[in-house]
Amino acid sequence: MRRRHTLFLALAATLVALPAASQQKAKTPPTNLYIDALTHNMAGMPDMGGMMGGMLGGMARRMGGADTAKPTYPNARVGGMTGQYLDIALHNTLKPGVEAQDLIPSGLNLGKSLSLIPIEPSKPTEGGTPPGKVPDVEVRITEYWGCGASVRPGQPKVATFKLKGGGKTIDPNNPMGSMQGIDFQATGSISKEIRAIDRDIDLMPGWVYWPNRKSGKQVPTGARLAGGHKITGDGIPASMQFQIEQAADFMPKLALRTQGELTDAIGLSWPSVERARGYHITGMHMQVLGENSYAITMWSSAEVPGAREDLHAYLGSSYIEKWLKQKVLLPATATSCTIPKGIFAGKSNVQGQQQAMPGMLQMTAYGPESWITYPPKPADPKQPWDPEWSVRLRAKSTATAMLGLDFGGMQQQENGEGKPQQQQQKKPSVKGLLKGILGG
Repeated sequence: MRRRHTLFLALAATLVALPAASQQKAKTPPTNLYIDALTHNMAGMPDMGGMMGGMLGGMARRMGGADTAKPTYPNARVGGMTGQYLDIALHNTLKPGVEAQDLIPSGLNLGKSLSLIPIEPSKPTEGGTPPGKVPDVEVRITEYWGCGASVRPGQPKVATFKLKGGGKTIDPNNPMGSMQGIDFQATGSISKEIRAIDRDIDLMPGWVYWPNRKSGKQVPTGARLAGGHKITGDGIPASMQFQIEQAADFMPKLALRTQGELTDAIGLSWPSVERARGYHITGMHMQVLGENSYAITMWSSAEVPGAREDLHAYLGSSYIEKWLKQKVLLPATATSCTIPKGIFAGKSNVQGQQQAMPGMLQMTAYGPESWITYPPKPADPKQPWDPEWSVRLRAKSTATAMLGLDFGGMQQQENGEGKPQQQQQKKPSVKGLLKGILGG
């Protein structure tokens, strides 16, 4: 992991240099800051200030001994409830792993500064995992792609995977050795997945992060990252202060709307998101066919197969430009898409009863990525360049939605003026269920 990020930092330094014919030789900056800003909307749910995000991360943080009442890095990759999320990671080779402070603008509404401290990766629970038995499992995966009311010619692609464990016991201390004698069969095929290089900053020794167990806070709704920032601490270059412009701030909420039953062609629509460079939508529906037998339906808005959940990451400009040309991503001008009729409807199982999870949608509006490097690159290519520090800024806006369920009076959509308006509901509400889960 350390080697991967070392290579990334070297690449980043290269990208900010001049073209090859006139490159200035520059070392990788010794101090590098990474800031991710996420705006998330759970369609049909009110803004809970990231409450669900904290709940979902609570178990993982509890295993690591952290205060589960506070959000902990990484917090801005996948949103929970509607709200804003922020991640900050710092690697200072001059004083690795030493606490630092980000003196922040008042518009962020998180006080005067944020403390960045080391966070150790969670360690497995002590004590061996007991041996487990492998059942016979069958999974059928059906793949669709493209916007449109009807399924396109040549679709779907279908693959069936069968694992015949026969109740064989697996030793967790030697899983590969104990897999002998287990039969795995695959028929059919689905598309090779289109993937992006992982450029996220994970938890590593020698790095410091926010949010953390010491000063983790939920970003308030409407907070602004734009403004003056100054990084201070032992070993931090005295020059490390910079201005974040509005273009790199939190993006507006992605107001995804859905219309239609699971048996229909489902209409998706959204107002244009300011600063969005493109969009990507994926859907998944799982059905229980019988004991240890499942059917999974996958769909994406791409014009080509293989564009799946991996693409909901923060994407750099080169990926966005390439995949817009290849129609892997929807263009920034898109404001609607239709899921083909009935692909998430499911079928009755052998007992004549349908047991299915709600269809789940994920959508991403890709925002800008920018770098700040100090001192700036000289205009004269012959002049040496020895940067002291760099900052990478990434932003995206995401939305999730559940198909086949509604939320009664809790569900809202935005009208053309950005104000919430109530929707008429036809199905039984699950408000009570959610209220119990959220403890309200």
